[in-house]
Amino acid sequence: MADPSSYRPKPGEIPDSPGVYKFRDEHRRVIYVGKAKSLRQRLASYFQDLSSLHPRTATMVTTAASVEWTVVATEVEALQLEYSWIKEFDPRFNVKYRDDKSYPYLAVTLNEEFPRVQVLRGAKRKGVRYFGPYGHAWAIRETVDLMLRVFPVRTCSAGVFKNHRQKGRPCLLGYIGKCSAPCVGRVTPEEHRELAEEFCDFMAGRTGAYIRRLEKQMTAAAEEMEYERAARLRDDIEALKRALEKNAVVLADATDADLIAVAEDELEAAVQIFHVRGGRVRGQRGWVTDKVEAVDTPGLVEHALQQLYGEESGDAVPKEVLVPALPVHPEAVSQWLGARRGSLVSLRIPRRGDKKDLMATVERNAQQALALHKTKRASDLTTRSRALEEIAGALGLDSAPLRIECFDISHLQGEDVVASMVVFEDGLARKSEYRRFQIKSFAGQDDVRSMHEVISRRFRRYLAEKDRTGEWIGADTPGDETAAGEPPAAGRPEDDGRPRRFAYPPQLVVVDGGAPQVAAARRALDELGIDDVAVCGLAKRLEEVWLPGESDPVVLPRSSEGLYLLQRVRDTAHDFAIRYQRSKRTKRIRTSPLDAVPGLGETRKQSLIKHFGSVKRLRQATIEQICEVPGMGRKTAESVVAALAQAAPAAPAVNTATGEIIEENDGGSTT
Repeated sequence: MADPSSYRPKPGEIPDSPGVYKFRDEHRRVIYVGKAKSLRQRLASYFQDLSSLHPRTATMVTTAASVEWTVVATEVEALQLEYSWIKEFDPRFNVKYRDDKSYPYLAVTLNEEFPRVQVLRGAKRKGVRYFGPYGHAWAIRETVDLMLRVFPVRTCSAGVFKNHRQKGRPCLLGYIGKCSAPCVGRVTPEEHRELAEEFCDFMAGRTGAYIRRLEKQMTAAAEEMEYERAARLRDDIEALKRALEKNAVVLADATDADLIAVAEDELEAAVQIFHVRGGRVRGQRGWVTDKVEAVDTPGLVEHALQQLYGEESGDAVPKEVLVPALPVHPEAVSQWLGARRGSLVSLRIPRRGDKKDLMATVERNAQQALALHKTKRASDLTTRSRALEEIAGALGLDSAPLRIECFDISHLQGEDVVASMVVFEDGLARKSEYRRFQIKSFAGQDDVRSMHEVISRRFRRYLAEKDRTGEWIGADTPGDETAAGEPPAAGRPEDDGRPRRFAYPPQLVVVDGGAPQVAAARRALDELGIDDVAVCGLAKRLEEVWLPGESDPVVLPRSSEGLYLLQRVRDTAHDFAIRYQRSKRTKRIRTSPLDAVPGLGETRKQSLIKHFGSVKRLRQATIEQICEVPGMGRKTAESVVAALAQAAPAAPAVNTATGEIIEENDGGSTT
């Protein structure tokens, strides 16, 4: 625990101007990012008597080992820089909202030649127009099904689209009028894009004018006695009205606004957002967060606005944002939102009328979300704590292993030998810390030797990181060694503040295997002089836990939460290793001798294979025959012949049904 006075800036060093500041710990990791209208006043507030600080603030300043700042011109620049740094460094003491579920969006891929309407989740992509989020994917599909009658936009995947384009006939939706069938040329790309843009306009809330236009067209068709066309327009209008009815009218003045409500207690906060477009609720989402910093409701609202609109622009930022409390500097936040939208954005608290009533509804949703989250988390925390305590008791550890690393070896009959490392912290997977290894020191199948190599390489990297940060580790520390051909850790920047690879040791190493693998892992740690990391192995056959030097395994009850956690860690490492091994095998299988020919691109490779039919026949061809292929010069042909002569011929194909070898000849395949 550091003394804040040891790194407190000298009087007069801190400028009295807007800026953003970073606190770093002893490992140079950024642990907190903040902004201030006056850096001098804000930073001075951190260096008070610890007893007068908020407990979370006191924890932060005693964890930190240094502070630095960047001066900016305006509060708006400070807001933007703070958001960028929080996203880049992921500081542990900053409020970070987590989606309480993966919300589906209705997306229109305007970045394609023929835009497609589909349901998407996850990160947003450039050139795609999003609507929502929605509570359920089926709600999107029902809405789209109604609207395709009026806006017959493509909904098929790229593969289906290409397939029907080759066939020259549309899919079922094209036959029943719910797709304009651009795959067979019924509409031009320009006409199809216009349909997609009309679809987007309708979803964005511009509904009244479009329905009124259809009604005029229906009336005109009836007056001209085009009754079939009038009936079709009537049905189109009814379909659009049914689609609109799925989103209740909440604001009578066709308002475009986002309403944000917060429910909080001393430890956590829940945020709910209602997206209102055209007076109707078009989407809803929620976030939850741990209050790891001393933050009040205005601060929570500001963080929510940063996360909600930090990556948005244009119409995705509404004209009006209604909040339960204004941020500390509302003018700067409003200006920042306006810059992202490209026009004025109103940020205010609803005081009366329909908007205040709707805000009360959003607040009730936030309170229910917080209560539900705390119920789930209390159960989850209890289970994980019990599991870690059971593991500590069974393995004789002094404390619960808050960081567990598990290693597994994977190969196929001694080929493509790889290893995986997965990390669980506080009983939860930390995927950003997963690592993959290629076995380099030998060839063939030897799981014990492979495990020794992987453990040695992983902890050599840990010792090198400790050495680089200036921590004492002993005089005979082995040198650094990369995990998969990476540059050594010493070549990385000293003060970028990002989490470093292999820099944090586990309390427990789990290996997938029995006594031999455990002994190899323990021997690797002993050779490096590491004696404060426990090791165990989990054997698959009987789910026995093996400890170094023990002749008998530890048997945990089948109903044990500790055993369940170890199994989950082991199975995760196993799956991660298999995926890596399969990807390497696939890459090796797809490797062709032609890959070694300099200057021979993919197009000419395909031309050669298409001309000769196979690599075997190409190997038998002369230079003159290869030169007959369009685009092939004599020099390239000579390189192809040389590369194929050096490469070993491929193994003969085998008929898996009969076991017979399939040989190629000029007339095709025979057995």
